[in-house]
Amino acid sequence: MPDRSSASRRTILRGAALAPAAALVPAAGLGLAACSPTGGTTAPATPTAPVELGADGEVAKGSAKLYRDHNVVVSRSASGELKAYSSVCTHAGCPINKLDGTTLICPCHGSEFDATTGAVVREPATVPLSELSVKAENGRIVVGPRA
Repeated sequence: MPDRSSASRRTILRGAALAPAAALVPAAGLGLAACSPTGGTTAPATPTAPVELGADGEVAKGSAKLYRDHNVVVSRSASGELKAYSSVCTHAGCPINKLDGTTLICPCHGSEFDATTGAVVREPATVPLSELSVKAENGRIVVGPRA
């Protein structure tokens, strides 16, 4: 009688064929974490109401500041004009957590965006960041949904 303690070729091939499909189905809270926002509750991709971020002086001319808690990046041009964008990557919805100068870098797949224009500077993202309304009010930076 043949030894049946090892898996047959058919069993191994069947398991290999099902493994990719199983990876796509969340089980017990598991899934493709690298392709989606981090677990838990996060701020919405864009503010649904005006949000006060911080002091107006936090963003110097020619620079940008990432407000991770609100998924927002604010930049100030050399002339002093403020711009704000959602800092949620348009490729897979990951919150961007790194700002290098005025370049936002997505941790999931490496997309990069210009924080002063919202434009994609490195794929895989192909859609620019969503622009938000922004103003300095009573010495504070306030962002909100685009009017």
